[in-house]
Amino acid sequence: MNWSELNNLDLKNVASAPLPVRALVLLILFIAVLGGGWYLFWSGTLKQLNDYRQEEQTLRDSYVAKKTQAYHYLAYKQRLTEVEQSLASLLRQLPNRSEMDALLTDINQAGVGHGLEFELFRPGIETMADFYATLPVAIKVTGSYQDIGGFVSDLAKLPRIVTLHDISLTPTKDTTLSMEARIQTYRYLDENELAAAKKQGQKK
Repeated sequence: MNWSELNNLDLKNVASAPLPVRALVLLILFIAVLGGGWYLFWSGTLKQLNDYRQEEQTLRDSYVAKKTQAYHYLAYKQRLTEVEQSLASLLRQLPNRSEMDALLTDINQAGVGHGLEFELFRPGIETMADFYATLPVAIKVTGSYQDIGGFVSDLAKLPRIVTLHDISLTPTKDTTLSMEARIQTYRYLDENELAAAKKQGQKK
């Protein structure tokens, strides 16, 4: 087969063309059919197959993540139980409304027991939070350094939560010190107060 045969080829008389020419024409037709089949059928199928593979990988990743969560479920549950127990222990340190007077008396007695002289003991206005109320108490006491230190130590040992803030120490004319501070006490809200706080939160 030579190029002159191809140039003089009449497509209407391919059947009478030389064998090499007919073989070449058949090869071209086969490639054209194969390319058309690829474009019309196989390319869409391969795209769908690729989508399925991506979906499979997504499902595998999701399975691994959920398997990990299930594996650690007991540890998470145990940790939650510990947190709830710790919270319950802290809540037991919060007095209710009826116990607040006794707590204030205990604070006063802790100072008196160390020989401190109270120049000021003034409870402030309560501040409500989610499930507790904070009561500030402004104090001013006079005494020796050791007595004031013992008073502060006894406050920390009280079974209820009591914290000291804004502490100011000033020497007096003699060998004593004057301490001004703000004591923070906390109490647990009763059911009516909790309901009111929840209702107030829903309005915001």
